[in-house]
Amino acid sequence: MSKLKVDILVESPLWERNSGVSRSVMRAAMAAGAHPKVGPAIRAGDEVCVTLIDDEAIAALNRRWRGKNAPTNVLSFPAPPGPVMGHPRYLGDIALAFETIDREAKAQGMPFEDHVAHLVVHGLLHLLGYDHLSEGEARRMEALETRILVSIGVADPYATEAA
Repeated sequence: MSKLKVDILVESPLWERNSGVSRSVMRAAMAAGAHPKVGPAIRAGDEVCVTLIDDEAIAALNRRWRGKNAPTNVLSFPAPPGPVMGHPRYLGDIALAFETIDREAKAQGMPFEDHVAHLVVHGLLHLLGYDHLSEGEARRMEALETRILVSIGVADPYATEAA
């Protein structure tokens, strides 16, 4: 069982169209936090915030923090390391953009909730220091994402992309 606390903030009414989103976010975050490769990096009570926004809001964040003037599906903002060892930490924020995720899920022929779960796992791994800047890092991160998602019944998102 995961020791992770997850706060979900709904900042766009677009997300209200899908009643299963909160469940998908929680299930994905808990599965990632409980995975043997990820779990040891999470202390009891560590917290993450998942904010559900729209393309306009994520484009503004992407422009401000990454210099990219376009929406994206997910952004992760790791919190600075806390000074107290052994106590719960705030790991950071994950922002998800409804329209981009909806468009991608339809294009890939996958359920919206499954794509949300994938992006939550992806974002959480970024908060824990995983990245995909090199081909080797990308393969390791994708393999871990796939193992976590399969553990909750979500198909391999990278197999879907290749199909």
